[in-house]
Amino acid sequence: MSSFKETLEQKTKEAEEIIKAYLPKEEGSQKTVMEAINYSVKVGGKRLRPILMREAFTELGGQGELIRPFMAALEMIHTYSLIHDDLEAMDNNEYRRGQKTTHVVYGEAMAILAGDGLLNLAFETAANAFLLVPGDTKAEKAMRILGKKAGIYGMVGGQVVDVESEKNVEPMTREKLDFIYRMKTSALIEASMLVGAILA
Repeated sequence: MSSFKETLEQKTKEAEEIIKAYLPKEEGSQKTVMEAINYSVKVGGKRLRPILMREAFTELGGQGELIRPFMAALEMIHTYSLIHDDLEAMDNNEYRRGQKTTHVVYGEAMAILAGDGLLNLAFETAANAFLLVPGDTKAEKAMRILGKKAGIYGMVGGQVVDVESEKNVEPMTREKLDFIYRMKTSALIEASMLVGAILA
């Protein structure tokens, strides 16, 4: 019987392979942005969100490939948010996970474009699920959840309050901090569980 650590390592490896399968080939006139995208995603991470998504899916009886494009899409959204969060206008981080951040390696303009590209690639990737289950509404419902939790009613909304709080002279309240945690931090974790459940 394998330990929790061994099981988690195996699930992380499986999630990595799924995510990498959907990354763009570094070719064509726009290959620099593709390199920046791949650099950002391949820096690594716990891959907690796609793992939770797959766990919710399988625990609730889900089977097949339907979950794979959504796993990759969610991690792309998470990574794009980190690229933008590291920019000078936000947190101005030079390192993430022990590696130089995207804007340090590729410049600010290319980092913005890499984040934009990843967000669009995420929804293009998730849309692959529609081809796997033509006429089924599960993928459609999951796409709506993913969009809402990633956007102004989720992660982006939390980031807005976080940015405004840093520039505001008013003290941070418990309510405001809870809102930031619930939206900026928790929204994509909620999305992982909800999408997994819906697709099951």
